[in-house]
Amino acid sequence: MKVGGNLYLPKDYKKGVKYPAVIIEHPMGAVKEQGSNLYAQKLAEKGFVTLAIDLSFWGESEGQPRNAVLPDVYAEDFSAAVDFLGSSDFVDRDKIGVLGICGSGSFAISAAKIDPRIKAVATASMYNMGNAVRHGLNNSFTKEQRDALLAQAAEQRYVEFAGGNPLYTSGTPHEINDKSSDIEKEFYNFYRTERGEFTPEGVDESTTTHPTLTSHVKFINFYPFEDIETISPRPMLFITGDSAHSREFSEDAYKRAGEPKELYIVKGANHVDLYDDTSKIPFDKIADFFNTAFN
Repeated sequence: MKVGGNLYLPKDYKKGVKYPAVIIEHPMGAVKEQGSNLYAQKLAEKGFVTLAIDLSFWGESEGQPRNAVLPDVYAEDFSAAVDFLGSSDFVDRDKIGVLGICGSGSFAISAAKIDPRIKAVATASMYNMGNAVRHGLNNSFTKEQRDALLAQAAEQRYVEFAGGNPLYTSGTPHEINDKSSDIEKEFYNFYRTERGEFTPEGVDESTTTHPTLTSHVKFINFYPFEDIETISPRPMLFITGDSAHSREFSEDAYKRAGEPKELYIVKGANHVDLYDDTSKIPFDKIADFFNTAFN
């Protein structure tokens, strides 16, 4: 399977020089045009080679069925990008780091646990996709709800095996109203407006951000924070907003991680602010983190 990506080079790029590099993965359900490219551009301006990639099954990356959830493959996407950059003549293979936004923060951790070529890990507005699906935010998802989800997905497998159309789940609502939650409104204001809307070529707009139901439940078997301490002594940086609904995941990862580690809380920022708000995303902090990690 081919992984699609956009490669950014430092402004003062010179042939023959090997640069430090950072691989960036987008929020879960998004594509590289929704956050990753911005991070890649800004870090390239600070002297890094950067590679913003699409997760397998999403965007320009290959994989069928589209919008499928496969956490191990998402982590493998990071390692595939390391293969590419580390084999190039313009990257120092001993200075490659990863940055995951939202759900990709948990995929970055999963990758780093088994790929020592990843020398540093940063996350922004991280979601632990395993806990989010197993238990919901703040443990709001009951066992009965989880069992119902699993039963629905299991029955849907029969439908799709027989040639029926897939069902999609989760993701961002296409309309909001007075009864919509603050979180639904937050995501809607990014994914369903000019601010962040993007529909990849060949994709039905109605399915953007929505994973398939039958694969979504695979997150229940995903435990990215287990053994996170084994990444040490490679450094980790967890960035979250002080009003982010996902803050619990960064705090949990920070608590579990080995040294060196840092939890960086952005004042006045919610979860989605760290996708694209250049007045709040701490690009200088991120650049300093990777420069320190690589030296």
